[in-house]
Amino acid sequence: MASLYPKKIGGKTYWYLREMARVDGKPKMVSERYLGTAAEIGALLDAREAAVMPERTRHLAFGDVEAAWGLLEELGVIGLIDEAAGSQAAGQPLSAGTYLALAALNRLVAPCSKAAFAEWWKTTAADRFTKIGAGALDHRRFWDAMHAVTLEQLEQASRQIAARIVQVSGADVSSVALDMTNFATFIATASGKAPVAQRGKAKQKRSDLRLVGLGLVVTRDGGLPLTWRSYPGDRPDVTQFPGMIDQLTAQYQAVCAAAGAGAGTADMTVVFDAGQNSEANFAHLAAAGLQYIGSVPASDFPDLTALPASRRSLVGKDRFGGLTAYDTRRQVYGAQRRAILTRSPDLHEAQARGFDGTTLAKSGKKLDELAATLARGKTRRSKDKVEAEITAITAKPWARRVIGWNLTGDQPKDLRLSWSIDQDARQALAEEIFGKHVLITSHDDWPAAEVIAGYRSQSEAESSQLAHLMRYRARQHGLDLSVRDLLGQLAAIGETVLIYPSTGGRPKARRMTTELTGHQPQLHQIFDLARWAPKS
Repeated sequence: MASLYPKKIGGKTYWYLREMARVDGKPKMVSERYLGTAAEIGALLDAREAAVMPERTRHLAFGDVEAAWGLLEELGVIGLIDEAAGSQAAGQPLSAGTYLALAALNRLVAPCSKAAFAEWWKTTAADRFTKIGAGALDHRRFWDAMHAVTLEQLEQASRQIAARIVQVSGADVSSVALDMTNFATFIATASGKAPVAQRGKAKQKRSDLRLVGLGLVVTRDGGLPLTWRSYPGDRPDVTQFPGMIDQLTAQYQAVCAAAGAGAGTADMTVVFDAGQNSEANFAHLAAAGLQYIGSVPASDFPDLTALPASRRSLVGKDRFGGLTAYDTRRQVYGAQRRAILTRSPDLHEAQARGFDGTTLAKSGKKLDELAATLARGKTRRSKDKVEAEITAITAKPWARRVIGWNLTGDQPKDLRLSWSIDQDARQALAEEIFGKHVLITSHDDWPAAEVIAGYRSQSEAESSQLAHLMRYRARQHGLDLSVRDLLGQLAAIGETVLIYPSTGGRPKARRMTTELTGHQPQLHQIFDLARWAPKS
């Protein structure tokens, strides 16, 4: 056995490593190695420790990028786009399908401009497993690729991709929802290259940006988008509704046929908000044999919103928390329809914060500024004009109900303004309106919880195809997460590069994934992250 042994020479202690063994039944030293003084041994240990410690590290995005890229490959997205677009353009390092797939990947995990794409790519581990270097990702390459694919070719590819999604996911496509929405773009106002982007009424309240309207067909099983149709953002949804419904219905049937999944229109449900409401549109749905779930402003039904809370019942506690509902019928757009009054505590709190922090705050600031101007006696406006300005400041219905004001004086220099918030009226407004929706539907046989879930599918439909497919796959494996939570968990699975010093040549590097916590071990398995995980 080995042991440390000290020797004192000239008053100094030196250390040796001795190896003892039994020889002829007796203990005998068989080897001895000189180690040095304690200081020398310490220096050797420090040097050894320095040799095994990395000089520096780098952290790269891995989990979300790898999972998304894996699904893009599984779906064959690049090949389907390239097949529709034709041969690769001369001088392009990558095919048009590759550039569009990369754009979809970036849009899902870390949206940025094409000019910033190459720099973002360097912060990921994707160059390692895709074999695509940042040098091929100049922003002009993306635009060249997009110009190389016509709208007709893109529609052809999207149908094939949707069919492939149905085949890969095994999702039930017999029951779907049709939704119309719009989204803001950052396309320059003067640009004429994208006529579909126009200024209109934005759902994100961004009146300063150009909009694109979008119609979607999504499966009620998992919210997977199957087909789409865009339209200019300056056209009111209500006018685009009939044509959009007919186009999307035909496209949906074509996708189902391509996927080998028979589906008709009997189980198609059009999900829409109040912006599409009109008697003509309801008549069009009836003529087309389509079911619907829509909404009307709660303020249009004061008899419903005034009902006491005791008339509402808790609905789907596990799905919707404390949401309550009252199921009834009302005359809506020329016919008796099923109407469901809902009240969400979360929406109530959000609307209360928005009303106090935005609506009342803005109105109050303007009233204070006007009162200060009048107090200085400098205005030349007549009392009628000042009253008109106050009326405009408090024009929003909710603000008008709770803000009280008084304008005294007759001559401009004598005008004085005082105002206040009626707290009793504020409380009554909150109890009557905040947190409430009125849904209308042709599904008389559906439980209220299914109607509510169907209407809420609108918000989910606005995530990408890829995101919903990832979420659907996780749910198939027993992990039910929102798109945001799913991507957040995957994004937290990083790749760390340990860079060690070298006595000559390039520094040595080792790669490893970060520690898996929470749902990450299960997600690592679901999306087979091991196939491209670093080996060393």
